[in-house]
Amino acid sequence: MSHMDAAATAGVELHGPGWLCIALGGVLFGAGLALSGMVRPEVVIDFLIFRDLGLLLVLGGAALTAMLAFRLAPRLLQRPLLGGWFHVHPARLDRRSVLGAALFGIGWGMSGVCPAPAIAGLGAGDWRLLWSVAGMFLGAWIQGRWFARVE
Repeated sequence: MSHMDAAATAGVELHGPGWLCIALGGVLFGAGLALSGMVRPEVVIDFLIFRDLGLLLVLGGAALTAMLAFRLAPRLLQRPLLGGWFHVHPARLDRRSVLGAALFGIGWGMSGVCPAPAIAGLGAGDWRLLWSVAGMFLGAWIQGRWFARVE
């Protein structure tokens, strides 16, 4: 299910302020990735080989902020600010999840970037990352074309 499909099934029609909030969130996200150095593959590889653990602070801070927002917002608000309702996505830890995590980790280690930092890195002018982004699209297309789970 795409993000747009997820928004539609949650009863949210994105227009005007919704799209503006999404764009502003993307700007903040991209600026944070660039400022933290996560858009530079050499910084990420140094993190992955435990040479520089500074990105652990970035990941931890991001995870903590998101966790607080997702836990507190439903308690403090009647409904999401852009409409719809709060709902819980059922989590599954199965063979496909573990295999997907392993493939993601191998790709992350080989390229030095994960999807969002690669795209943000393109915005920061690192055109070498086009190869990583193209590979991500190809991998996602192959998975979707031949291995997608029908639900």
